[in-house]
Amino acid sequence: MEAFYELIKRVVGGFNAVGLDYMFTGALAASFYGVPRTTVDVDIVVKVAQERDKAKLVSGLRQAGLRVDEKKIEVVLKSSYRIVTFRDSKSPHSVDIIVSEEKKLEKKVGTIAGLPTFYQTPEDLILAKLRMIKATVPRERTQKDREDIRAILRFTKVNVEAVKKQARRNNMLSVFESTTAKTDS
Repeated sequence: MEAFYELIKRVVGGFNAVGLDYMFTGALAASFYGVPRTTVDVDIVVKVAQERDKAKLVSGLRQAGLRVDEKKIEVVLKSSYRIVTFRDSKSPHSVDIIVSEEKKLEKKVGTIAGLPTFYQTPEDLILAKLRMIKATVPRERTQKDREDIRAILRFTKVNVEAVKKQARRNNMLSVFESTTAKTDS
């Protein structure tokens, strides 16, 4: 676990040093807002809207000690699949970069491993997890995402009406309702 937190420290340090617009998502963000859980990778949304953003990303990844293949970034920027994975040179862990072309990322300030950083908003994180649940078959494989959503709603102030409104637009309201329904256990 120590190697994992060292990787996170290096990533935060590198990204902050180059002024990259980024935010943690996935299990790390779910742990920040809800109940801590283990994960084998780090998921980060990064704004890459211009060439200088790409240069910052490459620099930040290198400062963090990740194995950087700039061709992989180019391929992702030209495709509709917006995720690129980088392996850590100092541990068995990896970092998944989710490329965003948004002008500015909607994020919340937080800390990780004692360092100031940024997280995807809880509303957007819930919506991302709903998209994963909707796309995942078999349904049993969605359990962690469903647990994450329930924990976020339990421990963090969330604009539930905004989540429902967007879920309705994205045809995911039934997924949200089934995930958050009270059960007799």
